[in-house]
Amino acid sequence: MATILVIDDDELVSRTLQRALKMYDYQVMTANSGIEGLQLARRHRPDLFILDIMMPGVDGYQVCRQIRGDPLLNDLPVLFLTAKAKDEDKIEGFRAGADDYLIKPFELPELDARLRALLRRASGDVAATVLRVGDLEFDTGTLRARRAGQPITLTPIGMKLLMALMKGSPRVLDRRSLEREAWGDIVPDSDALRSHLYNLRKAIDKPFDRPLLQNVTGIGYRLAESDDE
Repeated sequence: MATILVIDDDELVSRTLQRALKMYDYQVMTANSGIEGLQLARRHRPDLFILDIMMPGVDGYQVCRQIRGDPLLNDLPVLFLTAKAKDEDKIEGFRAGADDYLIKPFELPELDARLRALLRRASGDVAATVLRVGDLEFDTGTLRARRAGQPITLTPIGMKLLMALMKGSPRVLDRRSLEREAWGDIVPDSDALRSHLYNLRKAIDKPFDRPLLQNVTGIGYRLAESDDE
């Protein structure tokens, strides 16, 4: 039974979600602030986070960034469940490190489907192998990435995208192929892929002299050491 940590300052929302998710066979913990949620997560390490954004003090974006920066938690899926529906809110959520974003009000069967998809991807069995493109390495068994010997921290969706791009290198993968690798048949809006690729590029290319992740205009993306491969 998967354990989900709901972090939302609205106690009524938290209790309602807890009751509903238990009917779908999840174990649910709740926290009413970002700080309380992070403390609870470090003690008990849930399988997945559901975060609200609008919380006093430490908001959901900050909580998500702290999760991604914590070596004990950074591999866990994060879903934002929020009333903030503007495109810029979604982009900020994905850039903070979220794996999915669902707007309130929502239907419980859709939430359940998204949670199960995130959990499947997080725990999927992958034959262990080390993928290499230039000085970038990704171990599909340990899910650890390194470039030029330096460890790289990635979100679960970032790992899925990197694995697909490295397996396909130097071929170009179109947007639909990448979305399918990251989310299966339940695809968020079009900003999700762009935001996750932005985060991936920042992680694997920004600290280094030579970029590997390339945008092929009008077609898709690829990982390669040079433009002319």
